[in-house]
Amino acid sequence: MTNSIGAPGTGISRRQFLAATGSAGLFATAGCTTLSEPTASVVDLGGTTGVQSNLPPTGRPEVVDLDERGHEVTIKSVMARHAIHPGETMGGPVNLPVVWAFQADDGTPSVPGPILRCTEGAELKITLDNTEMQVPHTLHFHGVRKTWENDGVPTTTGITVNPGETHTYTIPANVAGTHLYHCHYQTPMHMDMGMYGILRVDPEGYEEADKEYFMTAKEWDTRLSRQHGGQNVQYDLTNRRADAFTLNGKAAPATLHPETGSPIIVESGDTVRVHWVNAGFMSHPLHVHNHRFRVVEKDGSPMPEALQFEQDVLNIAPAERYTVEFEADADPGIYLMHCHKVDHVRNGSSYPGGMLSAVVYTEAMDTDIFRTLMDYAGYEA
Repeated sequence: MTNSIGAPGTGISRRQFLAATGSAGLFATAGCTTLSEPTASVVDLGGTTGVQSNLPPTGRPEVVDLDERGHEVTIKSVMARHAIHPGETMGGPVNLPVVWAFQADDGTPSVPGPILRCTEGAELKITLDNTEMQVPHTLHFHGVRKTWENDGVPTTTGITVNPGETHTYTIPANVAGTHLYHCHYQTPMHMDMGMYGILRVDPEGYEEADKEYFMTAKEWDTRLSRQHGGQNVQYDLTNRRADAFTLNGKAAPATLHPETGSPIIVESGDTVRVHWVNAGFMSHPLHVHNHRFRVVEKDGSPMPEALQFEQDVLNIAPAERYTVEFEADADPGIYLMHCHKVDHVRNGSSYPGGMLSAVVYTEAMDTDIFRTLMDYAGYEA
């Protein structure tokens, strides 16, 4: 269990969460709320098989402060199992029986992988440890400018990290901004097995917002994972069919779980900054209810103030990164944030689900509707 509440970033503490929820009332009703189930038919996305049930479960993406670690980290590739939505509400459960996850040093494997954060000007030593895998991998970092041999593409650099090997990449943090990293060996399949994450390079003198969060959108063809898990399905790269849609690796209502999901927790008056990354292969127009945000950064480039107009939908293409900022100035409540390709807001054929989270004001946490949402999300004390 983590002491951090909300999406990865700088949210509130668990103590603040318990105080805001009126914890006795919240936990007294956990598991007791009557839920209205969607009437649409549900597509069974499969669970873990007996063969793979001994794999470790993934955890929430960890924010790794590289400035505190001497700018060195080991990223280990591991096999794990990943619960997109483990509950039975809203078309669940939705599970990936096998993923190829990243973990930082001795941390917990996660999908997305660890969020690597540092200050501009550092030289990063990032070691890919592939000693426990049976498949070659590499690491490729978007945005920053590095030497040819550190580009992470096996066919153009001649460097592949084979099973049983380790390799250290030297990555200069010379372009401030939010960047994507991923495996570049058999890229479409390895990314669809979970091998991607965020590199965040803060500019010198960076001032964080009151609340600052990381959010990665990704759609999945779950046949690939289920095929690796021994199920009788056949993945076809030439006919990829997305059937699961996630934010930070979770589908609604698991996205709303305060400790393992990614709700955007705010307090009235906060300045809120969200780093959006698309690690999928489709574009995703992300929409925030009842708030208007400004794009302050794209792919590591600060957005000129004249172009920071207010909007409430932003289309994010594959590999694009945007940092958006808004004020928590709405009537304190619970407001959806979701992909507006609304067929992506589903689990199988059950709506709602999928690529949906929420902006949650702490003032709205001690309410019956919040307790109902926590029941949907499977949250228990």
